[in-house]
Amino acid sequence: MKTFFHFTDTLFGTLSGIPLYESIKYFDMPILTVLIVLIVVGVLLWLVNNYIPMDRKIKNILNIVVIIVVVLWLLRIFGILDSLSNFRI
Repeated sequence: MKTFFHFTDTLFGTLSGIPLYESIKYFDMPILTVLIVLIVVGVLLWLVNNYIPMDRKIKNILNIVVIIVVVLWLLRIFGILDSLSNFRI
């Protein structure tokens, strides 16, 4: 099972005879693996927030960094970050 949607070619057609989902780069990672990683990261972040004594400002910075890293990872898995890297200004 691929994490990118398989019905994109039926929704959006094809691109130059190549199905759209084949022309977009994506990672072959099972959705179950993605869910397990998200659950583990969430539990670890909850454990740090509740059981490690730290200044509140440091915890907030840690939370923001972890959330940004997870969002970038998800964007890369679903191929959105790769398509944005080809964008030229």
